[in-house]
Amino acid sequence: MATKVNLNADIAEGWGAYDIGNDTELMRIIKSASVACGFHAGDANTMHRLCMMAKDLGVSVGAHPGFNDLWGFGRRRIQMKAQDLEYMMAYQIGALQAIASYAGLKVTHLKAHGALNNMAAEDEGYAMAIGRAIKTVDKDIIYVALFGSEMEKAAKKLGLRMALEGFPDRRYDDNGNLASRTIPNTVIKDAKEAGDAALRMVRDGEIVAMSGKVLKVKIDTLCVHGDEATGVAVARSIRQALEAAGIAVVPLPEMGL
Repeated sequence: MATKVNLNADIAEGWGAYDIGNDTELMRIIKSASVACGFHAGDANTMHRLCMMAKDLGVSVGAHPGFNDLWGFGRRRIQMKAQDLEYMMAYQIGALQAIASYAGLKVTHLKAHGALNNMAAEDEGYAMAIGRAIKTVDKDIIYVALFGSEMEKAAKKLGLRMALEGFPDRRYDDNGNLASRTIPNTVIKDAKEAGDAALRMVRDGEIVAMSGKVLKVKIDTLCVHGDEATGVAVARSIRQALEAAGIAVVPLPEMGL
């Protein structure tokens, strides 16, 4: 059984005067923040505020790049050349590196957002493009990847550090991919249910798909979604469930990946 795990959240997903999610409360529960870099959400001020908060709370920060899709919040599937995607990833990593410098922090991981994450899980070209951007900009950045995905294969092929990610607040299909948000009830908003799912992922190495199929997995980091109104309650329940079971919740760099 795992003795430690990381808890991360997709965060800093406001824009200008508009805030999405309760970043202040969520940051007191999680140990790593995946920070929107301006393409699907986020801007310089939002990123700066989040990084300064992360410094004060001992939370590690990572890039959360997505498609150039503010209108669709990065949840629309976009077909593009893998090379163009690679440069788009490098651009967003660089943006967060610059802002994180104001807090004296280093960008320690990358976790793709929304539709990009879903597509890269299945598309070798997209998965490799993300990996090449990491390797070029900073080979020590941890590639956060869905278990059993093309991203996991890309990270191994490129010799990158990797964290395998589970989503206790989302439902899965039989292939181990996240079920589309267009399907009703694929986002888990019940805090206890999410806590139970997280514990099963980490302690037992299992995910139960929507069909009831049990999938065997290895999980290094658990993600909650900052743009959900239930994000804080879900994150708190997950952390409490893990710690009650004797599993330490630590920043991603402390996972020894």
